[in-house]
Amino acid sequence: MATPSPATGTREWAETYPARPRHVRDARHTAGQFLAGGVRADETLLICSELATNSVLHSRSKDDGKFILRVVVHADYIWIECEDAGGPWHIPDNDGRPHGLDVVHALCGVGGWGVEDLDGGRTGRVVWARLELGRRAVGGG
Repeated sequence: MATPSPATGTREWAETYPARPRHVRDARHTAGQFLAGGVRADETLLICSELATNSVLHSRSKDDGKFILRVVVHADYIWIECEDAGGPWHIPDNDGRPHGLDVVHALCGVGGWGVEDLDGGRTGRVVWARLELGRRAVGGG
């Protein structure tokens, strides 16, 4: 549900989904309705999809858990985060193609995304991304 914040001019949306592959599509669809063709909506939805997919495939949430997807639209950036049950952090093998977080990095740039453990990793993790509105993808390393 979108929640406007008149004091700051931000718009917020968050929803909880079962950690099943079909719910990544549901999350992307609902986030798309919230963004309604706004600035950098396509890139934001790609980031939402990548973060949700990682939760479903690579976190403890995949074992009958859930993920929470949040999007906050500020005047000069969009904040995206996905919270899940956490688990071991695996770096994919270099197979010559970009993976989910490589895509997020290409869109948000150095320092534009990160991972935070909740309660020392015991209760979960949040993967976040900050997509700047005033410029296009910065990529690089």
